[in-house]
Amino acid sequence: MAKKPGSNPKGEFAFFNVTYEDGSQRSNRRVPAELLGGLDGDEPARGFIMEQDRDIAEKSGRPPLQIKSLEGVGAKNK
Repeated sequence: MAKKPGSNPKGEFAFFNVTYEDGSQRSNRRVPAELLGGLDGDEPARGFIMEQDRDIAEKSGRPPLQIKSLEGVGAKNK
C-alpha cells in the first residue's frame, strides 16, 4: 500500500558525503538533524558517522576507515 503524501517528516535527517583517507567515498550518510547546528556546526556529524563506522567495522571484522572530509549534501561550497 502506498504512503500518503507528506507522511514522511522532512528535516529529520541531514545527509553527508564522506571521503576517507584511502580515497574511498560514501554518499548520503544520514545524521539526525537534532545533532547539528549551533556553535559546533557539522562537527557532531563527524562523531556520529565515526561511531557508525566503528560499529560496521566491528561487525565486518575490518578496521574502521579514517574520515578525510565531510560535505553536507546540498550545502554550498565556500
